[in-house]
Amino acid sequence: MAKGDDALARKRNKVRRKRLRNSENAVSSRVAAIIASKKRRKSGKRRGCEGMCFSLPTPDDPFNDRYGKKRKVEEPEEPAEEIVEATAANDVHPEKKKKGLSAKKQPSAKAGAKGLSKTKSKGIRELATEEEGPADYDRPSKFLVVCLNAIRDAVAPGDDGSGGGIHGAGDWGVELWRSCSAAAPCDVLDTSGACATLEQTAWLVSTACDIVTRKERLGMVVSCPFLLYLVPSQEKATQVRSICKPLKPLGIHSVSLHSGASIEHQVSGYVFVQILVVDGLKSFMDFDVGDKLCSIRNTILSKPQITVFSDPCDKNVATTARNLLHGRIARLCINDSVPSRSAFLAQHVHFCPSEEQKTSKVKEILEEILKSHAKKTSKVLLVAASDKKAQALSSSLKRGNCTVTDGSHGHSFTICSSMGLMNVHVKDRETMAMTDIEEFETVLVIDLPPSIEEYAEVLTGAARHAVVGEVHSIFCNTNNAPLAKPLAELLANCGQTVPSFLKELESS
Repeated sequence: MAKGDDALARKRNKVRRKRLRNSENAVSSRVAAIIASKKRRKSGKRRGCEGMCFSLPTPDDPFNDRYGKKRKVEEPEEPAEEIVEATAANDVHPEKKKKGLSAKKQPSAKAGAKGLSKTKSKGIRELATEEEGPADYDRPSKFLVVCLNAIRDAVAPGDDGSGGGIHGAGDWGVELWRSCSAAAPCDVLDTSGACATLEQTAWLVSTACDIVTRKERLGMVVSCPFLLYLVPSQEKATQVRSICKPLKPLGIHSVSLHSGASIEHQVSGYVFVQILVVDGLKSFMDFDVGDKLCSIRNTILSKPQITVFSDPCDKNVATTARNLLHGRIARLCINDSVPSRSAFLAQHVHFCPSEEQKTSKVKEILEEILKSHAKKTSKVLLVAASDKKAQALSSSLKRGNCTVTDGSHGHSFTICSSMGLMNVHVKDRETMAMTDIEEFETVLVIDLPPSIEEYAEVLTGAARHAVVGEVHSIFCNTNNAPLAKPLAELLANCGQTVPSFLKELESS
């Protein structure tokens, strides 16, 4: 006897579910429950506006899922029940009253039932091992690629995979993912432009989704909301929401702050955010709300990982950026332009009449650095032309009255004075490739290289883990006259002050 259509459909669905459970790309119990509840809502009749956020979120209900209604939730005895029940409750929307009481109870009664029974028998940690195996944070996961593909298909369907579009920013995105996903996440300062591009926002949102999914598969309870994305305009907010919208089938829910109430009051529901993004810091400064950004940052209790997008040519935002970014940071840039990669690095060009006077000039510059960094231990890298010059300079500096050399070796020593301490490292250009120049916030180029490209390489490689930095260089007429014009142009392009002696040499 031939089977009916219903029987065949059930058989196909059974095979599909079995294949999904055994697949390495199987989603977590939380995401499966959210997808199931969404399908149930779509199958019934519901208002088109239902699910949008018009009322004010509260700390107890930051996503406004309850629509202002109070709901009693019984605490389960087992941790596994608590996680799955919270997952189901987060995405349940009340149906119309005319459907009756049974229609209202239907989503909460069915949501996560299958995941709950499976979690009870095996436990969340065993389930995560079965689905994905041991946690692997050395490379992005397949789920991150799924998120990127979903955004690409919905927002940028013209990407043909030839290297452009969302996947074209892969190198930048992987560095961002590493900074955010590390065991000790570091803050990120991006100086590619005034604000994030569509590709950068897509990678940022997908990275947050990937981190949440990995943690949930390890049995961790992730606080919601997880990501707070601050933008300076409604147009930018619409773009971010359009990027988040394709991720809804994957269990990602987004909600916007509004101007109907104070920002501080609305952000009070986001005190446990794990990732904070400030997109367009210069625009916030133009609106004179920089202090509010710092207030929001201090309101968050969870010490979030912070990502800031800022204009590379504006120095006035450096102070606000330093107040937002605490500790070690990672500098990222999606383009290779020197002004973008050297943003917030002050360049000082010092004039020296002859080579014989360079040693005294170096001592004078080091004293200025000590004064500007009073009561702080400075770490300075001196770059000489050759190893012979590096040895001579190191010996000359060690003979000074304010140097302490015990415990030092080679070309490294410590200068001690009443103004503070300075750790000095002297290197020649040949050994610069083996030097972690990015760890130094202050670099002094004693002998300018023969080409401006080599100087730009030193400039863009310094202070990669700090918001601000300094690059000093000594210009000598004897050897550096051909560099006067290109050096003056580079300083002007980076928004730096061009010394008068360089202007004279450039015009002559």
